[in-house]
Amino acid sequence: MTTTPVWSVDPRTGKQREQVAVEATSLEVDEAVRAAHATRGPLADATARAAFLRAAATLLDEASAHVIEAADAETALGPGRLTGELARTTGQLRAFADAVDEGAYLDVRIDRADPSLSPPRPELRRYKVPLGVVAVYAASNFPLAFSVPGGDTASALAAGCPVVVKAHPDHPATSELCVSLLRRAAVSVGLPAEVVGVVHGFDAGLELIRHPLVAAAGFTGSIRGGRALFDAAAARPVPIPFHGELGSLNPVVVTPAAAAERAEEIGSGLAGSVTLGVGQFCVKPGLVLVPVGADGDRVTGALTKALGETEPGVLLDHRMRENFVSGVRERAALPGVEAPVTPGSGGEHTVGAGYLTVPAGSLLDGGAHDLLLEECFGPVTVVVRYADQGEAGAVLGRLGGNLSATLQLSAAESDGAPGPAAELIGQVTGLAGRIVVNGWPTGVAVAPAQHHGGPYPAATSHSTSVGGTAIERWLRPVAYQSVPDALLPAELREANPLGVPRRVTGG
Repeated sequence: MTTTPVWSVDPRTGKQREQVAVEATSLEVDEAVRAAHATRGPLADATARAAFLRAAATLLDEASAHVIEAADAETALGPGRLTGELARTTGQLRAFADAVDEGAYLDVRIDRADPSLSPPRPELRRYKVPLGVVAVYAASNFPLAFSVPGGDTASALAAGCPVVVKAHPDHPATSELCVSLLRRAAVSVGLPAEVVGVVHGFDAGLELIRHPLVAAAGFTGSIRGGRALFDAAAARPVPIPFHGELGSLNPVVVTPAAAAERAEEIGSGLAGSVTLGVGQFCVKPGLVLVPVGADGDRVTGALTKALGETEPGVLLDHRMRENFVSGVRERAALPGVEAPVTPGSGGEHTVGAGYLTVPAGSLLDGGAHDLLLEECFGPVTVVVRYADQGEAGAVLGRLGGNLSATLQLSAAESDGAPGPAAELIGQVTGLAGRIVVNGWPTGVAVAPAQHHGGPYPAATSHSTSVGGTAIERWLRPVAYQSVPDALLPAELREANPLGVPRRVTGG
């Protein structure tokens, strides 16, 4: 049987480091899914699940030096960035363990029987149950927090769903290391190691989404790749939920008053956000509306200075580098587009940061300039110069869904009075899943109130992939009507032996 090797590659040189694995055959994908499916019974024990998640966090922390070294060798993201990402990853695992202990995610609701109502109401008790095996498609730009031990995996396991991860080809060694730690953690608390599995290879990813025992999928990546998997999930004989995070421009609007008040601060802050992680964050601001005139020129002047001082960086792989270089070249060649700081190749293995600028009117007629309304992965943004709020609003009206939208407002505009700022809030609320005022979208806090998603194509569902409510993606509600107490799941019994939070109506 022919096997295809999976290599770990150094993005700083483009050279192969080591063979990590081989691409999974259809038989091996089937075996991984069936092995995961067989662990649903043991994983139903909430106490064991919480202990497993905490044990996984502890083992990742204990192996931090090894994990960070492996991830940096494959991604060039740097020890500083990866140290923070690992802390975020283990924090997510512990947060979901706390959620399992609390039990509120089960959303238990009880309606007492009331024969006096018209029509009479029977006894109803409702909670949520896990869907089954979840396929997780790892992200290129977050080898930890959105990959094997990341939020999709942690939330699915917390819900009681076994996981099979399709590893990303940019960090296969890191993936193998992390799955080994997660499997050790499972065994340490008495769960089967197979509650988490990993497969490699493009074809394996397609086999995974089509497997009849896979009940849901989570994806972070490109529009093209995500849409192909989304369509495959919908085309199955039994369609399954596909929670995909795809592409996003993350528009920013700088009001004239904000530009007049703090132009230099806005310009330098924008540069920092655009270049964070070499522009490889899914919430990088990719389209920035700046007013015409002297104050807007001060914003772009500060941006020019900051980007001009930014050292070239290494992207996650050479394919992304080539796509970035060709993408910015194509955009820069459009009529009316200028490049005050030319983005593109910074060397044989690196790219240079920069930005393009274009009049707002060029984006209102469609045509070739629509390319500027598509995400370009890497350290570049498009600055759109607008004449008034009507023109800015018209540009915003041409955008699809986004993960975030940011408004840079003046102090006076932030006081909440009716006016242009309130109108902008209303408009961008229809475009994005997170609205930021006087900050920058890069850096997504892991918190109960967080929402990381948005209208299509930012996401394929209205759920979040970050924060406590991410667990809801892997659950479905079941109502029990007039079921004797002794036959109810423990979470729904009258005595509430597990102490699960519940909402009760009626006497």
